[in-house]
Amino acid sequence: MIKEIQLQLLPAEADDDRMIRQQIVGSLSIKGQQVFQYEILRKSLDARSRPVKVLLKLRVYIDEKNIPKNTFQFSAKDVGNNKTLHIIGAGPAGLFCALQCIGLGIKPIIFERGKNVRDRRRDLAMLNKEGILNEESNYCFGEGGAGTYSDGKLYTRSTKRGNIHQVLSWFHSFGADASILYEAHPHIGTNKLPQIIESMRNMILDCGGEIHFNAKLTDIELEHDLIQSITINEHDKVKVNALVLATGHSAHDIYELLYHKKIHIESKPLAIGVRIEHPQALIDSIQYHCATRDAYLPPASYSLVHQEGERGVFSFCMCPGGIIAPASTRANTMVVNGWSPSKRNNPFANSGIVVSVNEKDFKEEGPLAGLAYQYAIEQKAFEAGGGRYVAPAQRMVDFSLSRHSNALPACSYLPGIKSVSLQDVLPIEIYQALAKAFQQFGKKMKGYYTNEAVVVATESRTSSPVRIPRDKENLQHTQIKNLYPCAEGAGYAGGIVSAAMDGMKVAEMFSMIK
Repeated sequence: MIKEIQLQLLPAEADDDRMIRQQIVGSLSIKGQQVFQYEILRKSLDARSRPVKVLLKLRVYIDEKNIPKNTFQFSAKDVGNNKTLHIIGAGPAGLFCALQCIGLGIKPIIFERGKNVRDRRRDLAMLNKEGILNEESNYCFGEGGAGTYSDGKLYTRSTKRGNIHQVLSWFHSFGADASILYEAHPHIGTNKLPQIIESMRNMILDCGGEIHFNAKLTDIELEHDLIQSITINEHDKVKVNALVLATGHSAHDIYELLYHKKIHIESKPLAIGVRIEHPQALIDSIQYHCATRDAYLPPASYSLVHQEGERGVFSFCMCPGGIIAPASTRANTMVVNGWSPSKRNNPFANSGIVVSVNEKDFKEEGPLAGLAYQYAIEQKAFEAGGGRYVAPAQRMVDFSLSRHSNALPACSYLPGIKSVSLQDVLPIEIYQALAKAFQQFGKKMKGYYTNEAVVVATESRTSSPVRIPRDKENLQHTQIKNLYPCAEGAGYAGGIVSAAMDGMKVAEMFSMIK
């Protein structure tokens, strides 16, 4: 007999197998001689109740001998001599596209401009400690893409784009904790992702696929609206049957290459703002309605939205117990992002707070107008910080009241922060929307609007400023029929899971071509 039930437990009870089993017995009136096992289908928090409760959805197997196993385990095949698909980028879209190719009997060949996941660490250390940026190996570029060293959140609302459970199951099969299969907001952690990415790489190679690092796409050769070959690192020409562009939202040179090759691209709206950092204890006290967080509760997060006139202002990539990191990919530009380790045990909570902008805000016209708008803001922020990737910053209340911060609170951002009046850095439309939104957020979360919080500029890589148009049915580019624009860099995904699903979907579409 198989039953599904929901339990509402205190945090300590939800962490105790014995207590969960007692609750199951009582809820289902299970008799002493009956044998049962349970599976957690979903785990979430109800922070509105006092005290906070944990909600568990369980599947209980009573006197069942054959309990179903996960049907989404990765199936390895030897594809070394099979039809090939060339993939640009080894982020989640590129890696999952390659893994799906193997399952479909296709040989994936990945070209990644950056370094492998472990060699990237040296470049990140140089950026954090010395303020020296490697434009090809950083928090955005390299094996695993931006997600590897920027948190590893696996939450998505894109339920119609693919099978979320398959993506999570594959992450689990390559080393992620089983909790990602049922947590309402699954999270791997930056400290654990590198090993998982390495396991994926090894599987691709063991199955006959190829992955080339320090291999940057620099040219595309076209004939009759088909890609005939590509050039890697300006001199290595490679013939291709089809090409997947899974380059992420920060590969600006790829957009410029497509533009110069007269391959159709489009400008699209985006969102730009700042990272805001509070003491984690403050966010815990606000969200959990208590002075000290229960040891069995995770560090609290939040999600905030405000409409200021025609502009939406919203939180993005909230990182409890996290760190603000330098995410620039171009010299003399200032970009920040956030990440958390698996335990989320750092003393600060940070989140992007961003403002929607569109074509009306762009000073230029054409498909690269949004890119130029974004770039100009990042350059100005870099100049305001004074170089070496020191970030311009301001206390929150001071920011909203247009008041200079005489001193700044402690901050997790390692290259350092500098007190700057950010209204002189951000476009007026972004600054004014943020200033008003912060005050409104303080009304929704009592205590959020405080000078204990520091505002750090700029959070400008929430999404791609360019869309590479593709057919809705076969996912091929609307002009170049053997080009597959994919995931965030093409404007069709946002985050690790949705990017992974898009990569898998592209592989499926390619497999249908004879």
